[in-house]
Amino acid sequence: MHIEPGIVTGAKLVLSYATGIAAGGVALKLAAETVRTQGVGSFAARTLATTGLVFTFFQVLPHFPVGVSEVHFILGSTLFLLFGAAPAAFGLAFGLLLQGLLFEPADLPQYGMNVTTLLVPLFAIQAIATRIISRNTAYVDLKYGQALALSTTYQAGVVAWVAFWALYGSGFAMSNLANIATFAASYALVIVIEPLADLAVLALAKSLRGVTAPGLVTPRLHNGA
Repeated sequence: MHIEPGIVTGAKLVLSYATGIAAGGVALKLAAETVRTQGVGSFAARTLATTGLVFTFFQVLPHFPVGVSEVHFILGSTLFLLFGAAPAAFGLAFGLLLQGLLFEPADLPQYGMNVTTLLVPLFAIQAIATRIISRNTAYVDLKYGQALALSTTYQAGVVAWVAFWALYGSGFAMSNLANIATFAASYALVIVIEPLADLAVLALAKSLRGVTAPGLVTPRLHNGA
């Protein structure tokens, strides 16, 4: 998710650096917990996988600028369900950074706000998952309503953060409000498609139960907590 260059500039960028560092701190805490319970090798393998997938999502899948940002298929909830919160967080951060370094250097000053926009909603769906999914339920056994709740929460969080950065950087002028509304309306397509992608991926994972190499997916994918 890329806030367009020039929307937040100058001293206002300091806030984005602060929120990015805070999000990174939460990701590091989750990573430490994951390494402690599942091992550094599993965490590293899943982080590498999510980084490659995120880079592909952002650079290869259809994406186009609309209003104050770009419309992407992020598949954040899919990454969470397959690989877990910590590898998904690091994959989102590293994939976004890799794209910026290799293809979109103009986006690098916005990295703090972009990584915040991607990670904070991820942390939100992790918290919601603990509330709406029974500890005895493997992720491959989720129902559509549960997948929809996670995906919608993630996408709504992304839209909310994009709107915040746009208002923070460029104020409440009618043109800015119109650009925010245009982006949010265009992003509705993503909100419709991504829960279906979640269910398709989970159905495939369910068919591969017992085949998937241990450590390459989150243990919760095939087993209850």
